Amino acid sequence: MNKNKKAVIIVIDSMGCGALPDAEKYGDELTANTLCNIANATGGLNVPTFEKLGLGNILPIKGVKPAEAPLASYGIAKMKSEGKDTTTGHWEIAGLVLDEPFKTYKEFPNELINEFVKETNCGGILGNIPASGTKIIEDLNDEHQKTKYPIIYTSADSVFQIAVDIDVIPVETLYKWCKIARKILDNGYGISRVIARPYRVIDGKPTRIGGLRHDYSVAPPADTMLNKIEKAGADVFGVGKINDIFVGSGVTRYVTTSSNADGLEKTLETIKNDDANLIFTNLVDTDMLFGHRRDTIGYKKAIEEIDAFLPKIIDAISDDTILIITADHGCDPTHKGTDHTREQVPFLIYGKNYKPKSEGTKESFTFLADVVLNWLEI
Repeated sequence: MNKNKKAVIIVIDSMGCGALPDAEKYGDELTANTLCNIANATGGLNVPTFEKLGLGNILPIKGVKPAEAPLASYGIAKMKSEGKDTTTGHWEIAGLVLDEPFKTYKEFPNELINEFVKETNCGGILGNIPASGTKIIEDLNDEHQKTKYPIIYTSADSVFQIAVDIDVIPVETLYKWCKIARKILDNGYGISRVIARPYRVIDGKPTRIGGLRHDYSVAPPADTMLNKIEKAGADVFGVGKINDIFVGSGVTRYVTTSSNADGLEKTLETIKNDDANLIFTNLVDTDMLFGHRRDTIGYKKAIEEIDAFLPKIIDAISDDTILIITADHGCDPTHKGTDHTREQVPFLIYGKNYKPKSEGTKESFTFLADVVLNWLEI
């Protein structure tokens, strides 16, 4: 382990770049391509930093020219694991491939809901359907205000989501209910994440409060890159929902974030002021605010805002640091429905002492874990 070296990973949540060959098995069309379809639908991306790094060399993206001499190594990674969710994607980036996908539900079984109601003493629930998180709180808010029952919903992903108006049900109660749900679900239900979805009624409209969201994930079944770094006597600093995704396993320090802008600022602050050998950041807005809501304009702006901030991060990293930018799955805003899409992901690897080259197509996200461990000499 070379403690003078550092790695920074920034995951742009859901920024996939093309359907995997088995996408139809997951209900997705082979035309799904989050990055390219956003560019095509919005007149092209304005991302000069990504362009210099080599994003346009990976595949044709409207508005993004291939660089003559890319500053970063570039390529595509395919997901080897079964699934198309955040947990699966991040675990594979960290070196862990899942042979069995997490379970998904169109409706949670009565025995599960009954046990949840009994254990939480919440009186009852609303929902229990696959739904867009923003729409279901609008549809069921009036009934929620009357009954004070939690709104429970899922999606095509393996999630058990609980939404409450925190002016009606305290956020501490919501978190307690999520922990109870996680305990129940660990008894054979195979669900990846319980997600607390707090909201408030602002100007008459139910509005989710992103900074208070909390994920309760199942623990990784084996060691990941994070554990290997920790066991080597080094530190892993999680930014955003990284600590939740890994249930703290291998994460020695972490900070939560309220937005992409906050996540980028905290990543920069950590690079400058912390001695962690791995800084692992998730930028969730692309997925949560724009992918699931099928907002191509919002997604485009989010990518461009990340691009505009990147020079600060590039300037801040030392000669002994590498920066990896990638994604964990797709969520194509031009695709049907509101769910994730099973896609391959782009990656860029930049370092002042890291020789840029074309990496081609890798058969698993685990390639990135190998890059980090080799760089840190673990």
